[in-house]
Amino acid sequence: MASIALEKISKVYRNGFEAVHELDLSVKDGEFMVIVGPSGCGKTTALRMVAGLEEISSGTLSIGDRVVNDVTSKDRDIAMVFQNYALYPHMTVAENIGFALSLRKISRAEVKTKVVEAAAMLGLTEYLNQKPAQLSGGQRQRVAMGRAIIRDPSVFLMDEPLSNLDAKLRVQMRTEVRRIQQRIGVATLYVTHDQTEAMTMGDRVAVMRAGVLQQCDAPKLLYSNPKNLFVAAFIGSPAMNLFEATLSSDGASLQIGSQSIALNDAVFESNSGLAAYKGRKVVVGLRAEDMPIAEGDQHRGSVLHGLVEAVEALGSEMLVHFSIDATRISPETFVEKTSDEFVGAAPIGMIGEGVARVQPRAAVTIGQDAEFTIFCERLHFFDPESQEAVSK
Repeated sequence: MASIALEKISKVYRNGFEAVHELDLSVKDGEFMVIVGPSGCGKTTALRMVAGLEEISSGTLSIGDRVVNDVTSKDRDIAMVFQNYALYPHMTVAENIGFALSLRKISRAEVKTKVVEAAAMLGLTEYLNQKPAQLSGGQRQRVAMGRAIIRDPSVFLMDEPLSNLDAKLRVQMRTEVRRIQQRIGVATLYVTHDQTEAMTMGDRVAVMRAGVLQQCDAPKLLYSNPKNLFVAAFIGSPAMNLFEATLSSDGASLQIGSQSIALNDAVFESNSGLAAYKGRKVVVGLRAEDMPIAEGDQHRGSVLHGLVEAVEALGSEMLVHFSIDATRISPETFVEKTSDEFVGAAPIGMIGEGVARVQPRAAVTIGQDAEFTIFCERLHFFDPESQEAVSK
C-alpha cells in the first residue's frame, strides 16, 4: 500500500498550452480522492501523469516514498480502470481478470485461486465462463475492476469508469465501487466530470478549473464553505443561486436588485470578513434548500420575492424556478485563466433567475409572486472582483 503526492506538477504541451498548472495534491494510503471539474479542466491529464501515460513538464510525483517522474508506467505498481473497460472480447471473464497475473508467469493454480477470490468480492462468480459481450455494462465494469484488483497494486487510478452506464446503474455502481475500495484499502485517485458522483464517493474532492486546483476538501466542506464563485456554482445540484448585491453602510440590510433584505447580527457572526464590505457591492449566494416558502410572520423582513416561472414536482421535494429583477452571476461568465493566475473582473450579469427547494406539498403555482424565507446565517458572500469567498 502507498500514498500519492503531486508537488507543483505541471503539464505544458509543445504548442505552449498548459493543461495543468502547479498542482499540489496528496492522496493518503487507503483514501478515496476524487478530481472533478468541467471538460478540459486538466483532471484526466493529471491522472495520466500519475499513471505514467503523460510526461510531467515540471514538479515532483511520488508514490509511497519513491519519486516516479522517470519511472515507466509498468514499474509504478499501479492499476488503472478505464472509461471503456478495455476488456478482451475473445476471453472469458476469468481469463480477463487473471490476464495480468498470467503475464507474470504465475502458476495456473494460484491465478485460479486469485480469480475466484476477486470474482466472489465483485459478485461475478456465476459469470466466470462468459464472454464480455454476454454481460451488462455494470458487470463489465466489475470485470475491469477485478482485473485491477487481482494485481494487488499500491495505487488505483480510475478515469470516469461509470460514464458509459445508464443513470440508474451509475447510482448502484457508485456504492459498489466505494465498497470495494474500502474493502481493499488502497489509495485511489478517481476522475469524473459528475459532481454528484464526486460528492457521494470521495473522502475528499479536488475541484479543478482551467488546469488550476480551486479547492480540495471533504464533500461537506466543499458544499458548505466554497472558497470561490466557481466552486460555489459548480458544487451542488441545483447550483447555488448567485446574485449581485450591495450591503448597506450600516450593515442592516442587503440590496438585491430592487429588494432590500433585512440582516441581523448572525450574518456577521457567520462571516467575520463581511464588515469590511459595508456600503460596497458583494455577490450573495443562496442554496436552494435554504429558501423555504415564507409562512407566517416568524421571518418577516428576511424574505425574497420571486415570480414563479416553473415548478418541478420530484416526489420527496419540489423545485421552484423563479425570476427576480436582480443581476444573476452565471458560472459561464467567470474569467478564465490567463498566464499563471486568475484575473479579477466582475462577471457579466444575466436576468435574475433562481431555484428554491421546497416541501413537496407547498402551495406554489406558476405566475405566483412567491415569498422565500432568507436565513441570514446561511448566506454566502463573495468578492465581485477577486471572486473569492468573504472570510468566515
